[in-house]
Amino acid sequence: MKKIMMICLFVLGISAVSYAQGGGRQRMTTADRVKAIKDNLKITDDQAAKITVIYDAQLKSMDSLRNAGGDMRTQMRPIMQATTDKVKAVLTPKQAAAWQKQMDEVRAQRQNGSGGGAPSNK
Repeated sequence: MKKIMMICLFVLGISAVSYAQGGGRQRMTTADRVKAIKDNLKITDDQAAKITVIYDAQLKSMDSLRNAGGDMRTQMRPIMQATTDKVKAVLTPKQAAAWQKQMDEVRAQRQNGSGGGAPSNK
């Protein structure tokens, strides 16, 4: 009985450590982000290609900030805002409004502590 209890505690401890090291939350890839937008907003292939370029540029900028260190939160905010503006410029007004609504819902979920992530298909 003690052996089983020790094994269970060991497995639980390993799970907790791996989750704390970032195993619990993965960053979405550019392809995943574009696929979510494509599925939700019915964008064209041309729009998807343009948005892919925008997200790739954002990813490179953010990675260089992570490597440089410093106060990432304040440095990343302008990059994220610029990306949002560029993506909206690629979308039609109707798509941009729907995308903004989804982004607002995700932001509200994150602020309420329920995680967030890709917007759901509604």
